Amino acid sequence: MRTRTITTAAALLLALTACSSDDGDSPKDDKPTSRAAATPQDTPAATPTPTPTAPREIGQTLTFTDDVDGVTMAVTVLGYEQDTFKPQTSADEEFGTTGYTWAAVEIKACVVSGGNSGVTRYPWALAYADGARIEPSGTTYGDFPKPEYPHEAALKNGECVRGKTVFAVPAKQRPERVLYTPESLEVPAEWAVPKA
Repeated sequence: MRTRTITTAAALLLALTACSSDDGDSPKDDKPTSRAAATPQDTPAATPTPTPTAPREIGQTLTFTDDVDGVTMAVTVLGYEQDTFKPQTSADEEFGTTGYTWAAVEIKACVVSGGNSGVTRYPWALAYADGARIEPSGTTYGDFPKPEYPHEAALKNGECVRGKTVFAVPAKQRPERVLYTPESLEVPAEWAVPKA
C-alpha cells in the first residue's frame, strides 16, 4: 500500500514537472504576466436588496385594506406573556411534550370601513430566532387567561374584538416576533416580543 502511494505521488510529480518545463521552443518574455484587475465597469451591477421593515412595537397598530373585499382592518398586538399563568393542565400534559409551557398574545382587531368581515386566531403565529414557528393552540380551558380571543368571529363595520390567544411554547426560549399572516397580506405583519 505504501509503495503504491509513493509511486502515485511520484507519477503525479513527474507529470506536473513535464507540463511546466521549458523545452526551449517557446519565446521567452521577460515581462511578468498578470491578470487585469476587474474594475467596477467590468462587474455587473449588484441588484439592491430591499431592506426588511423592522417589526412593530407591542401596541402599534397595522391598518390595511383587503384587495378582494375592500374591507379596511386595524390589528394590534397589545401584549405577550409567557409562563405567568398556570392552568390546571400543563402544556406538556396536553401535548405529550417535555419542557413546554403556556404563553398568550393579547390581540385587538377592528373593522375600520368597507363592510363586515370575519376574524380568527389562526393567522397568528410566534416566530423564533432559529426559524421555528408556533401556531395557536387548538385547545382551550376555562382557566386560560381572559378575555379569550375567538376561534372565529364575524364583525360588523366599526366593530372590534379583543382577547388573548394561547400557545404551547418551549419554556426556556422566548419568541422574537408575533406574526400576523392572513391571505390578504403579501408579507406577514410582525411585532417584536420584548426580551422579558
